[in-house]
Amino acid sequence: MIIQPKIRGFICTTAHPQGCRQHVKQWIDYVKSKPKIGNPPKKVLVIGASTGFGLASRIAAAFGGGAQTIGVFFEKPADGKRTASAGWYNTAAFEEFAAEAGLYAKSFNGDAFSDEIKKQVLETIQNDWNGEVDLVIYSIASPRRADPKTGEVFSSVLKPIGKSFHNKTVDVMNAKLSEISIEPASEAEIIDTVRVMGGEDWQWWIEDLIEANLLAHNAKTVAFTYIGPEVTHAIYRQGTIGKAKEHLEQTAEVLNNMLSESVDGEAYISVNKALVTQASAAIPVVPLYISILYKIMKEKKLHEGCIEQMYRLLHDRLYGDPEMLLDKKGRIRLDDLEMRQDVQEAVNAVWNKINNDNLNEYADLAGYRDDFYRLFGFELPAVNYEAEVDPDVKIGSL
Repeated sequence: MIIQPKIRGFICTTAHPQGCRQHVKQWIDYVKSKPKIGNPPKKVLVIGASTGFGLASRIAAAFGGGAQTIGVFFEKPADGKRTASAGWYNTAAFEEFAAEAGLYAKSFNGDAFSDEIKKQVLETIQNDWNGEVDLVIYSIASPRRADPKTGEVFSSVLKPIGKSFHNKTVDVMNAKLSEISIEPASEAEIIDTVRVMGGEDWQWWIEDLIEANLLAHNAKTVAFTYIGPEVTHAIYRQGTIGKAKEHLEQTAEVLNNMLSESVDGEAYISVNKALVTQASAAIPVVPLYISILYKIMKEKKLHEGCIEQMYRLLHDRLYGDPEMLLDKKGRIRLDDLEMRQDVQEAVNAVWNKINNDNLNEYADLAGYRDDFYRLFGFELPAVNYEAEVDPDVKIGSL
């Protein structure tokens, strides 16, 4: 079939296999062009491995340090006239390139919250790796989660807490600003969001790995969060998702103690830069902020994407500086360039004067759109989007 992008709201309902393959190759080529990671992890488990920071971290570990990797995700294969999801094509391409490079790569497609998937992954680690996981990256962004113990389903919401939220946002595709109002979350919605996006499942994964004696000495684990500027705080850091991220950070402290006692290991939270991902595209206000931020950081030659961030996480922080710089709360700050005073002052100046007349002057909407389309394998060079392509692509290890 000829596959073109079909946009619905903040998602694209189609994905292009050749475009996704080209996107993965670009990320791999970037990592291969950089210095190797010193004393890298050899066996890496990535939970949420098919897109965004999870995929980028898997690529950085494999092609920057020669790591064997196991990836866990929930993606859809092609079905009749429907394409597979982008994460499916990404993983197929990653495994293809890993095999060419002689790198072990195995993937599990299913509900990472479930006991069934955990059991399958742990058995594979025992059988294939002899119980020696060096690094566990937790990068799940899901709208809902079923408790495997009770079967109860929790759904997350993106809402403010305590009072209504009013601010401007942008329709990136149509280049139009508008005002948005969101009513505050109920107590039940706050609790549900924490159950979905907090640290409970991350802790269960690590507890299961410790109990099964599958972690190497000095093993590390890291999960991701975002802080951002004040303009996004009401809907993000001080909203329902912020409560979930607070729980995630509290979980990191628990896991750090747990790993220290069991394998002399460590648990970290990495505060990452604002980027176009399938998760961030869904958050009101954030696309406008990102569009302004992109323009300013590109002008200052400070811009990074997912792969640059994850390479820096592994090369400079987790396996680089032995006295890794952390903030007062013990977090890794990969948002250091975004939150630089000169960058944020420039963003604030633009935010206060941006309108529909000067939107394209002050915001990098084209850059945002390019990144958005590339998430789904579109707008990639050297890909003929008018050509027929088979959407049914297999993932080698599935």
